[in-house]
Amino acid sequence: MGRLLTATLKAASMCTIGLFLGAVSALGADQNPFYQGKQITVVVGNPAGGGYDVYARLLARHMPKHLPGQPAFIVQNLPGAGSINAAQHLANVAAKDGTAIGVLVPGAIFDPLIEGQAKFRYDPGKFEYIGSADSGTRICFTSKQSGVQTIEDARRAKVLVASTAPQSSATDYALFMNALAGTQFEVVLGYKGPAELLLAMERGEVGGVCALDSATVASIRPEWLEEGKINLLVQAGLQPVSEIKAPSMWNFITGENRRVAELIVSQQEFGRPFMAPSGTPPEALKLLRDAFNAALKDPELIAEATKMKLGLTPKTGEEVSAIVKKLYAATPDLVERARRILRP
Repeated sequence: MGRLLTATLKAASMCTIGLFLGAVSALGADQNPFYQGKQITVVVGNPAGGGYDVYARLLARHMPKHLPGQPAFIVQNLPGAGSINAAQHLANVAAKDGTAIGVLVPGAIFDPLIEGQAKFRYDPGKFEYIGSADSGTRICFTSKQSGVQTIEDARRAKVLVASTAPQSSATDYALFMNALAGTQFEVVLGYKGPAELLLAMERGEVGGVCALDSATVASIRPEWLEEGKINLLVQAGLQPVSEIKAPSMWNFITGENRRVAELIVSQQEFGRPFMAPSGTPPEALKLLRDAFNAALKDPELIAEATKMKLGLTPKTGEEVSAIVKKLYAATPDLVERARRILRP
C-alpha cells in the first residue's frame, strides 16, 4: 500500500512539474512572438501615389496589429518595367525570413506566361501569395478635348494613349483592344507611373489611357470620375461592374476573340496581389496570410478604404495561388494567340 501511495505521489508530482514547464514554455512563447522587434519591408512595383502604393500603405497601417509582436512596416517603392524590377528584387534580393513582401502589378505575374520564363529572373509560380486586396476593373478613357468620346470613335480615328513600358497594362490593353475590338489606339511610352499618365492627358500630350484600374484613377483624380470630366470608353473585366458608367468590353469582343481576351483579363482576378519570396518559412507565411485576411475585415481599415474610395474585394493567398496555377495551365495555342497580340 505504501509503495502504491509513493508511486502515485511521484506520478502526480511529475505531472505537476510537466504542467508547470508547459505553462512556462507557453508564457515564453507569448513573451517572444515571431515578429517581436522585427521590421517588414513592403516592396511596391509602382511609384508612390499610385493605386498599388495606396493599397500597400493601407495594409501597412493595419496589418501590424494582427501580427504577433506588431512589427513595423516600411514601404519601399521600386518602380520600373511594369513591376518587373520589383519582382526580380523580391525573388533574388529580398529577405526570405518573413520580413519582406511585395505588391506587384498583375502584369508582372502574367508576362512570363506570354513572353517565356527564360526572359525573366523570377518565376511567378514560386512566389508565396499572401492574398489580393481587390479584383480591379480597368477602364479606357479619353479627355474631353480628344474628340474621341466612345469606342466607336476610337474605331474610326487614331487616338494617342499614354503608357509606361511595353509590358505594362496600359500597353497590353490598348494592343488587345486594337486587335480584338478594332480600335486604333496608338501607344506613347515612357511615362513613369499612373500619375504621369494622367498628367500627360491634362497637358494634351495624349488623348487618353487604355487601361488603368478604376481605383487608381479614383485615388489620383477622384473628380474625374465623380464629375464626369473624362470620357469612359470601355470597362475591362471578366464581369461588368454596374457602378462604372462605361460599356463592357464584351459588347465589342465576341466569338473566338473572347477566349483570348478572357485569358488576358483573368489577371485582374488578383488585382492587388501581395506575395512573399519563395523560401519564406511556412509559419511566417501563415502569420502573414492570417494578418492580411484579418486586416481586410478590420472595421478601421474598411472605414479608411471607404473614405478613400478604394474597392475591397479580397482573395486569400490560397485563392490567388490557385488562379495563378490555372493561368499557367492555359493551352499553348491560346497563349500563342495572346503573345502575337501583346508582343507584336
